[in-house]
Amino acid sequence: MTMHVEQWRKRAFVERALAEDLGRGDLFARIAPERTAKARIVAKSEGIFAGREYIEVFETLFDLRLDWEVADGEPFVPGETLLRLEGAAGDLLSVERTLLDLALHASGIATLTARYVEKLAPYDCVLLDTRKTRPGLRELEKYAVRCGGGRNHRMGLDDCLMLKDTHLETIDDLEAFMREVRRQIPFTAKVEIECESLDAARRAMEAGADIVMCDNMPPEEIEAVVRHRDAHHPHVLLEASGNVTLETIEAIAATGVDAISSGSIVHQARWPDLSMRIEP
Repeated sequence: MTMHVEQWRKRAFVERALAEDLGRGDLFARIAPERTAKARIVAKSEGIFAGREYIEVFETLFDLRLDWEVADGEPFVPGETLLRLEGAAGDLLSVERTLLDLALHASGIATLTARYVEKLAPYDCVLLDTRKTRPGLRELEKYAVRCGGGRNHRMGLDDCLMLKDTHLETIDDLEAFMREVRRQIPFTAKVEIECESLDAARRAMEAGADIVMCDNMPPEEIEAVVRHRDAHHPHVLLEASGNVTLETIEAIAATGVDAISSGSIVHQARWPDLSMRIEP
């Protein structure tokens, strides 16, 4: 069977997660009864599910049968069965914690992301994640954001050049720097410049930025940036970031920006309550 690169990466991730928990082998598995068992993953709280694409890897690593009753991005409620499993009792119990942790972490992010996305429904504005992810978990966490209805910002430093305040402190002539940037980076790569004021946003657009980030600006100043963009640089995309909460996101979206980015949809997400039950 041919395995696509993305499938291979998910398999490698799950194998690392299992190795962390199993160590040199589950001690119970040494003496587990040789019998087939059935189990269910049951919700004890509500949320948006994520993690299926990773959990399906368990079926290829162990002789397990998975029968899904929920898809990534679908809501669940307390008492709902999300997944039915069947396989050797020892295998089911060995993978229980790792499988649940993947579902819990991904579903927590998807659930919070969906709450933010719901706030943006009346606006022509998308929700983006950030690079504020846990080391080693970026692909999983950004996948969970997509399950919740959000969009991914850059995956790393290699797919978009963002000039943040720290970068700008090292640049004396922004326009000359941007001319060199266009010669050095891939033709298809975009350049985003972080700005903390209307004047900085104007300079960034004049220098040739593809995207301007309005960082920690009050809504009235973001509106001024939007008006300037619309009048002089309509091709430039505008992103707002900083102090984005469920209480502030609508006021930011109402300014007319194209996107709002938030790290909190990942690092402030809380796990739902899911558990595995062995069937009698």
